[in-house]
Order: sequence, then structure tokens, then C-alpha cells
Amino acid sequence: MKVSRRACLKMSGFGVVAMGMLPRVAFAARNSVLSMRTGAQPNGKTRLVIETSARPSYDISYPQNQMVVSLSNTTGSVTPKLSGDTLIKNITSIQNGDKLNVVADLRGAISPIEKSNVMILSPNGDNEYRLVLDFAAGTGVAQSGETAKSAKTVTKKYTIVIDAGHGGKDPGCIGKGGTKEKTVVLSVAKKLKKELDAIGFKTYLTRSDDTFLKLADRAEIAEKRHADLFLSLHANANPSRQTRGYSVYTLSEKASDEEAQKLAETENAVDRIGVSGFAEFSKEIRVALSSLQQRAVAELSQEYAADCARAMDNASITRLPGPNIRHAPFAVLRSTVPGALIELGHLSNASEEKLLKSDAHQNKLVRAIVKSVKNYDFDV
Repeated sequence: MKVSRRACLKMSGFGVVAMGMLPRVAFAARNSVLSMRTGAQPNGKTRLVIETSARPSYDISYPQNQMVVSLSNTTGSVTPKLSGDTLIKNITSIQNGDKLNVVADLRGAISPIEKSNVMILSPNGDNEYRLVLDFAAGTGVAQSGETAKSAKTVTKKYTIVIDAGHGGKDPGCIGKGGTKEKTVVLSVAKKLKKELDAIGFKTYLTRSDDTFLKLADRAEIAEKRHADLFLSLHANANPSRQTRGYSVYTLSEKASDEEAQKLAETENAVDRIGVSGFAEFSKEIRVALSSLQQRAVAELSQEYAADCARAMDNASITRLPGPNIRHAPFAVLRSTVPGALIELGHLSNASEEKLLKSDAHQNKLVRAIVKSVKNYDFDV
């Protein structure tokens, strides 16, 4: 990718702005821009990524042949990294009081960006918060949300591997009413496979019955199937029986919080149940472990996790308080396949235990996950 660097402030579509003319307003910015970059996407789309130190609050406007992203309570001056084969010719940052206006000069008109094409990714590895905007050339008339959603169909048989956690001699969490995690997640996995198959995906289960599988074997199945996405389904438990809600995790060598670290330690411990420790990975998987450190795979996982959390929230499924996406060193996610570990809820919470074993709630979870898979951009 060719990278061009431009440091000059230039005229914007909403008037001539010079450094000496910027208003001198005192404010304490809670956020700052760390980097900006563009890249070409399939089907003629352009991607703009704005990295910030805190979660961004933004508005987007569309002057003629421009897109202006206004970031509230934000400051910063960075040199954008621009790809030469996108719809963006140049990017200028203009401080306007407590707002930072990121002005993208375009090669032509674009349609207003649908919300489904805007992502806010949480910190992961070397990256902080990222505002990700995907857009294409257009007439300036946006599709309605419903029209855009109905127009999105699966045109290629992408491969999804669905991992029902635990199994066999490892029951996973057990609710007060006796509900076993391994039973709940297998039921959800089978329903999820059926729904994804029906809309054109090619799906595989790591286990289709009450079988114990080592974590390395689960990851290896995704590798051998050349999966485009790996989803590991679980149900959680907490010493506090008041705790409830789903959570979504991606792989990181450093956990995002203490709770995520404890959960990873618990999930990783299943390979010590009646077996001789964690098996050595094959040569192919060792290569995979090394490849996973590449930013691209980590970002793909993060993007799916963001889609999943958004779909769960939109379906009014209770979320575990805290970050919408968490990170921890889960052994089952160690592969070159982008993926996430989804904790469907808490069996240790009596009311959520009843929900998790009910067909109605399982179907609700499945519909949300299906929507997140449909919204995920496999061609990035």
C-alpha cells in the first residue's frame, strides 16, 4: 500500500481556515487523535480508520465532495496515512473549540454512511479505540436501514466453525437448578448451524454430541476446515448470583480486566481434566500461533466481536456490565482464523439459568448471532 504524508492545512468546504484564524477557546479535551489511515476495500469501498485515546463521540456531515467527521471533546494533530487507490484524496484536521473536525476531500460524491458500516472498536494489543467508516461512491441518497439490511445476502459460501464449549467428562458451569453448560451451548450451537446453513453459509460443529475435546483440537478443526470465522459458545458463572448478562471476548496475550483473566484461566483449565496436560501443537498450529500476532487477524476478530455485541444489544439481550468487548488469552482462540468467544449468559444467576435452557431465549440468542455474522465483512 502506497503511503503519502501531507502536513499542510488547506481550505475546507465550509470556509477558508488558517492557523492564525482558529478560535482560542480554552477547554480540557478528554480525547485525542492518535492516528488516521485509509485503505481500499472490496467492491470499490473505502475505509477510514481514526484511532483515538478514548471512546470517540462523533457526527458526520457531507459538504460537496467532502466528508467531515466531527469528534467531540477531542484534540490532536497527526499526519494521516493515505492509500492512493481510495475515494479520499486528502485529510485535514481542523480544531474548532472543543471539537476536532476531520475533513476528508473526496474524489466524488458518496452516499451517507449507514450505521451498519460504522464501527467503534475497543483497544486491542497495540491499538487504542478506533472509529472505522466504510463507504462507497454514490448519489448522496442513502438507503433506508431496512432496505439496506434486506439487500444484504450471502453471495459466497463462507465457512463458519461453531464450537460448543466443554462436553463429555467436562460439564462446564452447572446452575443451581442443575443446568449444565455443555448441554446449553450444544443446543444453541446446533440451532445456530441450522440457521446459518439456511442462509447460505457452510458451517461445521466442533462437536455434535456429548464429547470431550481438547482446546487445541477445537482450534485445529477451524484450521483444517479453512474457516472464515470461529465462534466458541459458552455460559458463565460468578460467585455473585446477582451477576448476569452476555459477554464477548477476543484473543489477547494481556487480559482487558481481572474478570476476563480469571475466565480465561477457567476455560483454559479444561485440558487438565483427566488428560496429560496441554498437548503440543502441530507444526501447522505453531505457525498459526505466530500468524495470529499479526494485526490483521486480531482486527478481524475485533470487528466481528463488535458486530456481535451490537447485535446482542439491539436484540435487548442483557449485557454483563463493563466493556462491550473484552480480551484475554483463551487457548481455544489460538489459530489463524478470526474468531470470538461468546459467553451467552450466567448459569449462576437463577433467572438467567431459566432463560438459557428455554427454546425461546436460545432462539433469540441465535437470531442475534446470525445477524452479526451477516453484518460481518468477510472480504476485508
